[in-house]
Amino acid sequence: MKKNIVFLPCRKGSQRIPNKNTRTFAGIEGGLLRIKLEQLLLTETVDEIILSSDDQMVLQIGASFSNKRIKPMPRPESLCLSSTTTDELINYIPSIIKEDATIIWTHVTSPFISAKTYKEMIELYYNHLPEYDSLMSVNCLRTFIWKDNAPVNYNRGIEKWPRTQTLPIWYEVNSGAFIADISTYIKLHDRIGKSVQMYQTSMLESIDIDWPEDFEYAQMLYQTIIGKH
Repeated sequence: MKKNIVFLPCRKGSQRIPNKNTRTFAGIEGGLLRIKLEQLLLTETVDEIILSSDDQMVLQIGASFSNKRIKPMPRPESLCLSSTTTDELINYIPSIIKEDATIIWTHVTSPFISAKTYKEMIELYYNHLPEYDSLMSVNCLRTFIWKDNAPVNYNRGIEKWPRTQTLPIWYEVNSGAFIADISTYIKLHDRIGKSVQMYQTSMLESIDIDWPEDFEYAQMLYQTIIGKH
C-alpha cells in the first residue's frame, strides 16, 4: 500500500449553520470536527490527516490532539471563499501533497462513518485496483424518480407502478469519502478517476449535515445511538 493521506477540509464561515464544524454537537465539545478526527485516528490504515482550514478554532482543535498523524494546515483565504469551487480545491491538493500517496477526501459533516467503514473502503479500493481506479461513497436509490412531470427511471407506458425492487439502481453521491491516487488529481484534475467503484453506505452513515434541520436530526440520532455505547 502507498501512504494513505486524509484530506479533511473545514472552511470557516458556514452560512447555513454558523460554526458548523466546531460547535458543540450531542454534548461533545469541538463537535463534528472532534468526532471526525477521533474516527480517523482509530482507522489503522490512515497514515496522515491533513486538516485544511482558515478557521483558527479548527486548527487549534486539531493541534490539541497532540498526535503526529494530524497535520493542521492553514488554507489560503482565496480558497476559503463562499465562491470557491470544489474544482479549485481539487487543484490545490497537489500543491500540499508532494509525495506519491492515496488521498482519502472526507468531511466532518458525515459523523456516522466509523473507523471500521473507513478501513473497509480503503481496503476495497486497493483490492480492486486496477479494475477500478477510485472509490466514492454513495446512497443506493431504487425508487420512483420524476422530472418535468414524468418518470425518468421507468416507462409508465409499460407499467404505471412497477415494484421498486425491479427498478434500475441509481446512485446518489453522499460525499462521505472519495478515494483516489494523487496522480488522479494531477492528471485528471479530479478526486475520482475514470472507473469509479461505488461504495454503498448504510442509511445511518449516509447522513450528511448541510442544513440546520440536518444538524438537529443528526444530533438527536447521535445521542440516541452512539451515546449509548
